[in-house]
Amino acid sequence: MTALRQAMIEAMRQRGFAPRTHATYLMVITELARYFHRPPDTLNTDDLQHFFHHLVQERGLSAASCRVYLHGVRFLYLQVLHWQSVDVSPVVPKTPQRIPELLTRDEVRRILAACHNPKHRMMLELCYGCGLRVSEVCHLRVSDIDSQRGQLRVAQGKGAKDRMVLLSATLLDRLRDYWRAYRPQTWLFPSALFPDRALHPSAPQKVFTQAKRQAGVKRIGGIHSLRHAYATHVLEQGLPVHQLQRLLGHRSVQSTMRYMHWLPGQQGASHSPIDLVAGLAVDHD
Repeated sequence: MTALRQAMIEAMRQRGFAPRTHATYLMVITELARYFHRPPDTLNTDDLQHFFHHLVQERGLSAASCRVYLHGVRFLYLQVLHWQSVDVSPVVPKTPQRIPELLTRDEVRRILAACHNPKHRMMLELCYGCGLRVSEVCHLRVSDIDSQRGQLRVAQGKGAKDRMVLLSATLLDRLRDYWRAYRPQTWLFPSALFPDRALHPSAPQKVFTQAKRQAGVKRIGGIHSLRHAYATHVLEQGLPVHQLQRLLGHRSVQSTMRYMHWLPGQQGASHSPIDLVAGLAVDHD
């Protein structure tokens, strides 16, 4: 391992970057070095601009992919090599702005009803009822449930941030039933093969895909569509955008505002927890 690579890894560790970010940024810098056959710390701004021209014109990368490369490059040169600035601006064609497909309440109900395993259904209900990311569901601990306050602690979500989300009365009852049936000790959803480890995100993703197929739901999207559905459905029921921002763990309210595309003119006025799961009438027998 080169000294520069080690320095970059240490800088990412100090800032609490997720393992996936580590891998992505290191991949970006590795490709940069291979393209020029030179160490990255010997390059200049013109070289970097040429590299991004190659990514766009020769490799045909999208604007989103180029942004990932730009973040990795900027981190190395600004945070590790301490350049004053990185004046690189990839010129990419504008991508069409499309609103993702949204699950309706009935489609969510059908998906949950098609999931007959109580453990699997509990995972999907938390994704939808609390708007959690799949990685956040997998890393929930039994101790994260605060039944007295009706809250769920999401530890070290995206961006290495903790947050509290609301638990409806229905979800609390379902969680109590789940605990009595499975008696989880540390992890709320432990791995079947390694009970001392958290469940891998691919497991609930497969559960969702199978349940969606059995329910006959044709919309495009994986388990993250339950989080999208949560955000839009609570806005429909009157939750203010700034409260939704906090519950979703968004750093910027602009990330939350995109859900307003589905709700033109929706303002929101409710300040109480919104129970999405109660009205789905999923049979738990």
